[in-house]
Amino acid sequence: MGVFLSHSAEETVRWAENYAKCLEAGDVVLLFGNLGAGKTVLAKGIARGLGIDGEITSPTYAYVNSYEDRLFHFDCYRIGSERQAYELGLADYFDAGGICVIEWSENIASLLPENCKRIKISGSGDEIREIKF
Repeated sequence: MGVFLSHSAEETVRWAENYAKCLEAGDVVLLFGNLGAGKTVLAKGIARGLGIDGEITSPTYAYVNSYEDRLFHFDCYRIGSERQAYELGLADYFDAGGICVIEWSENIASLLPENCKRIKISGSGDEIREIKF
């Protein structure tokens, strides 16, 4: 397991851009961290590293945002049950040929494929972020 200490959102984005270079179509990346830890910032960096232009926003109310059918960014914070996630078709994205980046994946744990990559980010506010991967 690797560790990176980020001193700013810009450093987090740059780290995630580089991390994206190790990702392949079909990969599922689970992001762990408290509210405000920087999970969406990581997703922005991954998108940039994949060459995806445009604004990357949290899909809190949409559950999943698709970017060029190459990146699927999930926010499962408001998912009430794994059944709800299944009925919304979230599991279908795992076989769509893109990279899935999932915030709050613990809410859909039984739907996740095997061999997911995991990133844990600790810290919030003006604190240094510890990124474990």
